[in-house]
Amino acid sequence: MRVEWTGTLEGDEVNQIDGKEPLKPPCVAIVVAHPDDETLWCGGLLLSHPEWSTFIVTLCRGEDFDRSARFRQALVSLRATGAMGNLDDGVDQYPLSAKRVQDTILSLLPKWPFDLLLTHAPQGEYTWHRRHGEVSLAMHALWRSGQLQAKALWQFAYEDGGGSYPPRPQSHNTLQLPLTEAIWNRKLQIITEVYGFGATSWEARAASRVEAFNCFTDGGPPNPALEQSLLVNP
Repeated sequence: MRVEWTGTLEGDEVNQIDGKEPLKPPCVAIVVAHPDDETLWCGGLLLSHPEWSTFIVTLCRGEDFDRSARFRQALVSLRATGAMGNLDDGVDQYPLSAKRVQDTILSLLPKWPFDLLLTHAPQGEYTWHRRHGEVSLAMHALWRSGQLQAKALWQFAYEDGGGSYPPRPQSHNTLQLPLTEAIWNRKLQIITEVYGFGATSWEARAASRVEAFNCFTDGGPPNPALEQSLLVNP
């Protein structure tokens, strides 16, 4: 299933300098497991770059009326377009085949080259959700194989101490992006007012004031043993 919406606002301006052709904005794709992941892990980055041409894919909850409606509102807040899939998101977290996840991603994303891809890390951002790892491995495989074309891929870089505290940015060898107070407040507003989570909810506490990413500029060699080990529930 594919459900697609636009969050583009009418009257958006196009950058133009001295009568020259309009500047082409960076083309960015975010691929996540669930609606709200895009805001939790990189919402501040997106809010800081309204000039980007951003497309957001969430692979689950496409037939969830409430979450899909909230995702549509989030797209408007993030000045993005997007699409939703409906992969299984049950509490049992049954494994999905790599091919199914990859095929779903390809069916939802537009067929054009991107400047930047953003997605989950293989171990996810907290303890623990299988779909995050499956999406991460699928994105890396598609990028390495050339089925997804992009200049760079950034993984969300957070950890929660094995569940002992809310997710926080990883400190080792990551790109750290502190958010201004205004941007962080807008990010938190999407979590609490658009997605409807309480001010003291786990989601609100996970909405970090600093966003962090592991950045890759080439696909690198695959490491199947390592990748599969990261999908084992700790």
